[in-house]
Amino acid sequence: MKTIDNYNFEDKKALIRVDFNVPLDANFQVTDNSRIEAAKPTILKVLEDGGSAVLMSHLGRPKGQRNEAMSLKHIADKVSETIGVQVKFVEDCIGEKVETAYNALQSGEILLLENLRFYAEEESGDRDFAEKLSKFGDIYVNDAFGTAHRAHASTTIVAEFFPEHKCFGYLLASEINAIDKIMRTGEKPVTAILGGAKVSSKITIIENILDKVDHLVIGGGMTYTFIKAQGGQVGDSICENDKTELALDILKKAESKGVEVHLPVDVVAADAFEENARTRTVPVDQIPEGWQGLDAGPETLEKFKEVIINSKTILWNGPVGVFEMEPFANGTKAIGDFVDTATQKGAFSLVGGGDSVAAVKQFGFQDKVSYVSTGGGAMLESLEGKTLPGIAAILQ
Repeated sequence: MKTIDNYNFEDKKALIRVDFNVPLDANFQVTDNSRIEAAKPTILKVLEDGGSAVLMSHLGRPKGQRNEAMSLKHIADKVSETIGVQVKFVEDCIGEKVETAYNALQSGEILLLENLRFYAEEESGDRDFAEKLSKFGDIYVNDAFGTAHRAHASTTIVAEFFPEHKCFGYLLASEINAIDKIMRTGEKPVTAILGGAKVSSKITIIENILDKVDHLVIGGGMTYTFIKAQGGQVGDSICENDKTELALDILKKAESKGVEVHLPVDVVAADAFEENARTRTVPVDQIPEGWQGLDAGPETLEKFKEVIINSKTILWNGPVGVFEMEPFANGTKAIGDFVDTATQKGAFSLVGGGDSVAAVKQFGFQDKVSYVSTGGGAMLESLEGKTLPGIAAILQ
């Protein structure tokens, strides 16, 4: 795997695809700069070698139209502050303006290009557009895991124009290595904790990881499809009635492969999907009509704790309750504590997927696990066993 460490950037200009698709408030201030922080080591490596960096990214979904609200000019100051180097910004990503700014770029300097998605050609993977982008670097560095599952011009096609001079940045390389530890090289026992609402959205992941894991811990909304499939009463809980056969099939496959499946045994149920609803703890297969399971119960958490803290490799994808509401956050917090304990004992723990990453950040676990993935869809597709176009383009 060719990484940025394979190159010396002295007197070279690195064209770096970063993922600066960061949240902005009403005043266009960055509210979470973790994606900029994540790209910092790659950018600094180029500058410290004596090179310069040309950064390209998208922001939001402008759908091929110039949209001032989604201009990367809003984040230039935050990038400067985070990297510790004043960033130059140019109001386009191809054309004469960029050429002028690029030719004037000196070693140790950073140039931030305008939002790539102001051009429809970016998302369509247009080859001519990719060739125009390729003029702004001697070496192409992909450090944007969050978009590696898209065959866009800047993430995949542009690599064709750097046949001998392309590599992974530190962030993308670390994402690949983290997933590899789960899927291939992780020490046993390997445990996958899967939460979230629907079995259908996780089915390809489950099928792909059954050959890699020893334990499958299931929580969150998809619990109730499994429980109903086994004849349990789930009340008004979220349930994919058309996926009960699929749930039974997963349980059979897991058994045939020697994978232990751990389902909740009790839940915190509520009489409405509201923060101030009445609650009660009930067996997971005896939820009364008019009530819905919204969090893992105490017996369940004791059962999950035993499995998780004795694991050596852990994948956590999805919360086990409606953690956004305080009365139903306990289960997800507890899972975080268990993963933290296992990590302190030497386990490798990977957290990925939008909701679980949000939960980890909300409850302050991001520094207590081994790795928090920066890419939701990209990570899920990796776990499904797919080769991501942005990764394949560097490996070719």
